Amino acid sequence: MKNILAIIVFVFSSMISIAQDFQGMAVYESKTSSAEFKSRMEGNKDITPEMRKMIEERMKKMFEKTFILNFDKTASIYKEEEKLDAPTAQAGGMRMMGSFMGGGGTHYKNLKAQTYTVDKEMMGKEFLVQDALPKIEWKLTQETKEIGGYMCFKATAKQEASQSDFRNFKMRKKEENAENKSAEQKPAGGNRVISMTDGEIPKEIEITAWYTPDIPISNGPENYQGLPGLILEVSAGKTTVLCSKIVLNVKDKKEIKAPTTGKIVTQKEYDETMKKKMEEMREMYQSRSGNGGGFHMRGN
Repeated sequence: MKNILAIIVFVFSSMISIAQDFQGMAVYESKTSSAEFKSRMEGNKDITPEMRKMIEERMKKMFEKTFILNFDKTASIYKEEEKLDAPTAQAGGMRMMGSFMGGGGTHYKNLKAQTYTVDKEMMGKEFLVQDALPKIEWKLTQETKEIGGYMCFKATAKQEASQSDFRNFKMRKKEENAENKSAEQKPAGGNRVISMTDGEIPKEIEITAWYTPDIPISNGPENYQGLPGLILEVSAGKTTVLCSKIVLNVKDKKEIKAPTTGKIVTQKEYDETMKKKMEEMREMYQSRSGNGGGFHMRGN
């Protein structure tokens, strides 16, 4: 009898140990629609075919990214896949623009504490954004589809858009933008393409998520969580993030912990700081070239 009890205790302890030691990995492909930007370029006679090709290559790097989510039962780290790119004179600026488009840094979520931490770099300064996870009011549906062999259910929600996430930047219609254009001077070299005066970030975005109860982890890419299963696909505004690979009980486990480098700020404080820096950049470009400045996609 004692031997049987000992075996039961051993098995139960082993199960608890395995559960505590559980870790999975998911690869996500993120793609943001750039149709508005490309459409705006088509009517610009100042952009040569060579400039257009170079701009589209840069846009592809900013609008299409691969991320890795390492997760356990209660926490995760979400980070852009590292790629070796040849150094260029614009490398610093591209890194900054990449962070505005959802990339850069380590995104840590603690589901138990309902908090997140993200390290950000802006114009040579390091920030550590720490805040509570947003409360997403999900509406669950019975609609299903298969993703990578997993049966997924659909959930929808509406959420306040981050004013530091330029993936949601919405171009104004040409007629709405005419007044802004008329007050601007054409910059030397005629390489003005897009500025902040051409559009704005909406206050609210619609979210559609697909989660699988087969992986009972209430987690997902970026700050998306709170569903009864791992989120394998999420569309928010103009961006869709789709899981392309899942490995459960990975052998090569990663250390899941929050980043620690940078000035600690809340999300609101970071957004306000970024907005101020963008205004400074806009004024700088305006004084140099006489245009609206700000968020530029330039040919050289």
